[in-house]
Amino acid sequence: MRRYPPIAEHGLIGDLQTCALVSSEGVLDWFCSPRFDSPSVFAGLLDHDRGGYFAITADAPGRAGGAADGAAGPGDAFGPPAVTTRQLYLADTGILITRFLTPEGVGEVVDFMPVHDPHTVTDRHQIVRFMRVVRGAVRFTLECRPRFDYGRLPHALASDGATARFEGPGITAHLQAVGALSLEADGRDVRARVALEAGEHAAVVLTVCDAGGAAPPPVTMADMVEQFTGARRFWHDWIERCRYRGRWQEMVNRSAITLKLLTYAPTGAPIAAATTGLPEQEGGERNWDYRYTWVRDASLSVRAMRDLGFTQEANAFRDWLGHRLQEGRAPNGEPLQIMYRVDGDPYLHEEVLDHLEGWRSSAPVRAGNGAAGQLQLDIYGEAVYALAQSGQVANIIGYDAWKRCAEVLDWLCENWDRPDEGIWETRGGRKDFTYSRLMCWVAFDRGIRQATANARPADLARWTAARDALLEQIMTRGWSAERRAFVQHYDSDVLDASLLLMPLVGFIAPRDPRWLSTLDAMEGELVSDSLVYRYDPAASPDGLQGAEGTFSLCSFLYVYALARAGRIEQARYAFDKMLTYANHIGLFAEEIGPTGEQLGNFPQAFTHLALITAAVALDDELARAAANRG
Repeated sequence: MRRYPPIAEHGLIGDLQTCALVSSEGVLDWFCSPRFDSPSVFAGLLDHDRGGYFAITADAPGRAGGAADGAAGPGDAFGPPAVTTRQLYLADTGILITRFLTPEGVGEVVDFMPVHDPHTVTDRHQIVRFMRVVRGAVRFTLECRPRFDYGRLPHALASDGATARFEGPGITAHLQAVGALSLEADGRDVRARVALEAGEHAAVVLTVCDAGGAAPPPVTMADMVEQFTGARRFWHDWIERCRYRGRWQEMVNRSAITLKLLTYAPTGAPIAAATTGLPEQEGGERNWDYRYTWVRDASLSVRAMRDLGFTQEANAFRDWLGHRLQEGRAPNGEPLQIMYRVDGDPYLHEEVLDHLEGWRSSAPVRAGNGAAGQLQLDIYGEAVYALAQSGQVANIIGYDAWKRCAEVLDWLCENWDRPDEGIWETRGGRKDFTYSRLMCWVAFDRGIRQATANARPADLARWTAARDALLEQIMTRGWSAERRAFVQHYDSDVLDASLLLMPLVGFIAPRDPRWLSTLDAMEGELVSDSLVYRYDPAASPDGLQGAEGTFSLCSFLYVYALARAGRIEQARYAFDKMLTYANHIGLFAEEIGPTGEQLGNFPQAFTHLALITAAVALDDELARAAANRG
């Protein structure tokens, strides 16, 4: 077992209220309960020694070393290792399979979280880990070492061989063994070993709930098979609703499932990523908590999900957003806050978990996010953009929420021309960011359209004047005649890949000369082998130390922009190359490092929604080009 496997060497499982990461070696090293943003039960990803993990590894019976000793066996000096691992998803599901291959046998661990009643809030969540052998004989070794509250809370153990109860302050974890598996106490943790032959099975179920909750009922192997069948049926039924039938079906389906896994079903709020504290640069300080709902990210996901036919998910978020509008002023005094907890709670106090060393010593590890109080005016554009994805917006958010939306646009008329922190949440001071002005333009443009189309009360004259003033300002102050490009903020020549959204939101035609020259400028400065940097921190200091990788969201937005600009072959080349940076099961973190490694929180929803947007646009342009040739 590696102390810190690469970030990308993980698969994601979940039950639409929380989720877990399982490494390609069978180690579950990240899990929070009862929600995505709750304290961790396992956080070995951030501190191998203090964070806790739940490992099921395997080797061939009779071999020295191997998983029974906590690591894959090295093999002889000239031969292969004792165990080779492979990881995959069961096609079109959220069920993860880790395979252990040895000369003597092939075993599998099947991991999933049953989806019972995802829309009802619960403190009780289950992880099913199913062991089976498909050839020969394999010995599995289990280690369950929970560490509650990011490793800050102690726990007591009670075990009778068939079950184990880990009791901590306010939380309990029940582990149940099924089949020929005996749990042995190992201090306050448990271990187990079992040798299985082809056709034999064993399983464990971990149930985490609030302290004092009833112990789960006894389970049998038949129960495990039923749980597996139910989980497979749930995901197959869900993905059948996808209407995408393009060239990249498998990757688009995987991205859609990932977005679903990262959405809190009781409220419809998507989180930005499953993790906190994973660095944008190994050993660096750019380590943030992404387990919250950003108005920006979630609003842009509405279009991606709608394009695929998932209108229920899109409408659920719009309903959540309508409630945020109706709540009135956020704690920072603005009509909306840039991010919230999944239940709409705006308080995200940031703390440093200085007892955790961080992934590969990348400290500090943070819980909570202090950027929640930042001023980022672009969120008003993204919010109205999301609400406007339905032609009958009044039917989505209702009259009262529309009135509140109109009040926010009235407020924006007085406030759009303020410096802010911008989309990238820099901590280097407020500036007149072009992207923020762009999305304020979107807010008024979509607001005007919706008020007109749905005959809703609105100060159209005032909104129109603000919209037009914004366009003129962006075209003059946001445009650099010297660079022949739109720039990051006024009175600068710095480029910014966030502006790749300009044609997508309809601000500028995708083949407008100004836009084509902006694309050319970005290609010369921000694009490296088809991968795109957000901006150059050296040219535009952001108040943080260290560097970062290319930003995968921007790389996919670049594909979109190229495709709509008619540069189809270049777009397809960039898209196909970008797909090679996905991990072994099609997941993306936030960034790509200089040697192709994935960096930042994982998996990142923003990247996967941009992949969907790029795939749909590129398919559309390829089909149009083929029709023209015909």
